[in-house]
Amino acid sequence: MGLFNKIFSGSSEPKEEKLLPWIALSRVEQLQEIAEKSKTKTQVIFKHSTRCGISRMVMKQFVDAYNQSETNLDLYYLDLLNYREVSNETGYKFQVMHESPQLLIIKNGVVVAHASHGSINDLNLDTFI
Repeated sequence: MGLFNKIFSGSSEPKEEKLLPWIALSRVEQLQEIAEKSKTKTQVIFKHSTRCGISRMVMKQFVDAYNQSETNLDLYYLDLLNYREVSNETGYKFQVMHESPQLLIIKNGVVVAHASHGSINDLNLDTFI
């Protein structure tokens, strides 16, 4: 029965959850701060829909694969359902059409790369440090 339980119920030991150094993106004014900070340090925005299963799956994969130091980049989390105005303004400011989930990489005040859905995890953040 032990093998059967392992196959169908997963491990009995709880998996430790990996915490990332998220900075909450909740105010439109932060977008100008992000643009300014991007002149000296890479800025990354992860736009997430808390009601979307695909967004949740992509975020989990992103978190699991994340291997950057806080000294390399700033990582922003945008709950686009609770902060729709910020989400809309992000698209205007950085000239990127809205998608969800979506990752924006900002350097020197402009988006140098962006991806959505499964393509988010194909981006190599090391390239933009």
